Amino acid sequence: MISYYFLTLITLMLAGYVLGSRRAQTTAAGNFAELHSLPIYHGLFTALGVFTPMLVIFILGMPSVASLAQSAALDFFPEPVRDDPLQRSVILRDVANVLTGKHGGAPSPELQQAAEAYANSTALGHWVIFLAGTAAGVAALVACYWQISSSFRARQQVERFVKLVLIGCAIVAILTTIGIVFSLVFETYRFFFDPNLSGKPSVTGFLFGLDWNPQAAMRADQGELTTAYGFVPLLVGSLLITFIAICVAGPLGLFSAIYLAEYATPRIRAVAKPVLEILAGIPTVVLGFFAALTVAPLIRGVGEYYGLDVASESALAAGLVMGMMIIPFISSLSDDVINAVPQSLRDGSYAMGATRSETIRQVVLPAALPGIVSAFMLAISRAIGETMIVVMAAGLAANLTFNPLDAVTTITVQIKTILVGDQEFDSAKTLSAFALGFVLFFVTLLLNFIALRVAQKYREQYD
Repeated sequence: MISYYFLTLITLMLAGYVLGSRRAQTTAAGNFAELHSLPIYHGLFTALGVFTPMLVIFILGMPSVASLAQSAALDFFPEPVRDDPLQRSVILRDVANVLTGKHGGAPSPELQQAAEAYANSTALGHWVIFLAGTAAGVAALVACYWQISSSFRARQQVERFVKLVLIGCAIVAILTTIGIVFSLVFETYRFFFDPNLSGKPSVTGFLFGLDWNPQAAMRADQGELTTAYGFVPLLVGSLLITFIAICVAGPLGLFSAIYLAEYATPRIRAVAKPVLEILAGIPTVVLGFFAALTVAPLIRGVGEYYGLDVASESALAAGLVMGMMIIPFISSLSDDVINAVPQSLRDGSYAMGATRSETIRQVVLPAALPGIVSAFMLAISRAIGETMIVVMAAGLAANLTFNPLDAVTTITVQIKTILVGDQEFDSAKTLSAFALGFVLFFVTLLLNFIALRVAQKYREQYD
């Protein structure tokens, strides 16, 4: 029924667009100068007039139908069972399995009756939504159709609708960010200050601790396994891998952007730029396989040849491959920024006798510096947040070391490791992932703040 609903919605919108446009044309009698808005806006106004009430009815009606259907199904069970959230979820899952034919064995009479009641209530609710939505759509189409005249401001109405949509998207994005921040803050507060939580560290012990081992001993044969929540090894590992990645991606990305923007012919640029940006489309798991199976053994072999002690999983391998991953971020953004520098600045430099290289070094790059810094900051943020490459190439060992040939881990890897599988959220080990996420959030926020300040400091306005 849902598919029929949206099919009806699309049909009524198309009908509204055609009828609205034709009515505007008929009203103008071929002289569009008499119309306040073009016929296309009248058609869009009518189509949007159909779309809005039908969408509202669907959004408000579907949760109500689901709630009524669940209530109808739960009525066949005792009240204590209905009041227990766990048992209620189990019953609803069994009802869904019966309806889809995935229930193992023969269902009980109560379960069978509950499934039938759920199906009947759902079907009835869908019919009500379909009829109500169709009626509202037709009524809106008729109302919008008769509202069209030569003086009707259809364009303003359409633009107002688009403005409201944009405002709604912005509000959703802001609320999503606020929700993420509050969830991190709440769980982080529990991690540090919940009196019922055992094994939690102090704030200073977390921020300045030199050992990370959230795993506590569960059996006597595991020996003395000391739990530690020191954040410093994870931070050092993240910064070490990110530094290696930027050392690789920074020069390659920036120099390739300079070549594509200033030296490459249009034919070479048309081929080289898409090929370079293909790197951005490679899944990180593929790059992780490449790092683990090719780069890491190569680094270890070269290190052993020169008598160096190289771990099978090293920060250098992860950093090199991660640098390859973020090259498109720096290259593409820097290329766009360099191309945005006004040609008049280049012409003025050439007129003063400067060569092309001098113009790039002394005029173009300083003018494009804010955008280039922003590109670097974006690449750094992307590198800090990467997980898969580090897992497969750098390992899980939280070693406090600055040696790129040793195995290290990062903040994101530990968050992934802690939260994998079924976890209980009343233990310090699980909540430590939220504390790590909270600190990582502030690290990326600090990087964005630095990029913003640099961009504001060196931004110049050009005619």
